[in-house]
Amino acid sequence: MSAAVAARPRTLTRRLLPLQIGVALQGLILWVPIEKLFMTQIGFDAASVGAMAAAYAAVVPLLEVPSGILADRWSRSWVMILGCAALMISSLIGGLSHSVLGYVIAAMILGIYFAFSSGTVDSIVYDTVLEETGSNELYEKWIGRTRAVESAAFVFSALAGGVLAQYTSTRFTYFATIPLVGLAIIGFLRFNEPRLHQAAERMTLRSHVALTFRTMITSRAVLRVLFLVAAAGLLTQAVFEFGPLWLVALAAPAALYGPYWAALVATFGVAGLLIGKLNLERRLLVTVLIILSLAAALLLTWTRSLTVLVAAQVVLGLALALIGIHAGRLLHDAVPSSIRAGVSSGAGTLTWVLFLPFALVFGLVARQNGVYRSGFMLAGAVMVVAVLLVVSIRATRGLAPVEVAATAKEQAVEVTQGAKEVACKQLVELVADYLEDALSPELRTRFEEHLAGCDGCGTYLSQTQRIMAELRDLSDVPELTQPLD
Repeated sequence: MSAAVAARPRTLTRRLLPLQIGVALQGLILWVPIEKLFMTQIGFDAASVGAMAAAYAAVVPLLEVPSGILADRWSRSWVMILGCAALMISSLIGGLSHSVLGYVIAAMILGIYFAFSSGTVDSIVYDTVLEETGSNELYEKWIGRTRAVESAAFVFSALAGGVLAQYTSTRFTYFATIPLVGLAIIGFLRFNEPRLHQAAERMTLRSHVALTFRTMITSRAVLRVLFLVAAAGLLTQAVFEFGPLWLVALAAPAALYGPYWAALVATFGVAGLLIGKLNLERRLLVTVLIILSLAAALLLTWTRSLTVLVAAQVVLGLALALIGIHAGRLLHDAVPSSIRAGVSSGAGTLTWVLFLPFALVFGLVARQNGVYRSGFMLAGAVMVVAVLLVVSIRATRGLAPVEVAATAKEQAVEVTQGAKEVACKQLVELVADYLEDALSPELRTRFEEHLAGCDGCGTYLSQTQRIMAELRDLSDVPELTQPLD
């Protein structure tokens, strides 16, 4: 038993490695740290930046759930590949842009990339862990490692993009991104995608769409966690989108922006490494996270120290990253694999829907009263996240995940080869359950169909039955109570 448990991390490491390589290469978007500088060079002003943000924000929520449903019905790896293609096209058009209109088109295509990526990686990792181990216990550890790899790529691109732009040009960073993202496609192609989402009975597209939306709207357990994921995502987006405004208000030197951005994106990686060692079911840890988040948000309302400001934003980003990973697990626990990517993408849609009015109000308050007053909006959002987190943890404590309750072991076995019939390797794993009459009717039928056409497995079953009968006979023999002469 201990050997089997020890083998699981090694198996998961080998299986998830191509995915992690793909995620890392996909994260090397070299133009991100100099985007605003490039935009000003091609004629953007404050009004056109707002127009671009509106166009981008309109595309993402429109495609989030449809892309998730596509991933559930077709292939999650190929949806990631389509996202890579969109990112490459966006980088190409962005690099070729000499006007606001051209760049707005690039931003809208970038929205396709974010929509196709949102929720898909989490669903892939969750199902892979479940398929390999039959449990969700290692999910946070492995999604954390994947996020750490992605974060390392973000940090590298944040630093390398600025250096590359300095020695070449801002435009060249867009073109240099394209081949790196192209290499990510190879990683996704080599990844052995889990098939749990294809184990359920095939349904029509209309039924699938209806089931996905009905689950998000009518299930109280799912709806509660959806709002938690969306609130945490909204606050994280606000920190990354508006955090630099505090540096602008204090006239921070340009050299500080690169390290500052690298520190912010590094919080995803640090959270990924920490989450496997923390238990967010513990009240003390949750309380500490909430207090730290609230204190960091309140610091942004009054401090004039650049060091304290950056530290506060980093702490807030780290706490939100930890909460976000745990909230993602709660969401995946609450839904079956057949609609997991769709529901997870629905959380992304809800995040954008909530973020748009939040951003408008934040900008209005910042313009009229200064960015420090806007900091109170962040503090208020922290309180909302805190309440939703506590309620969600209490409501789900002691409940079995949907997939585990629905005999994930059977599903993992039956779809390992992606076939409709049981293979010899899977039959061996199911023999004991078959003899104890513990298989579902459908799987028992497939088991017996395989037996009828495979002499080797029939012999194996007969031998197993004979061994079990002999063991029962031995257990029925009365113990010899008299010593032998």
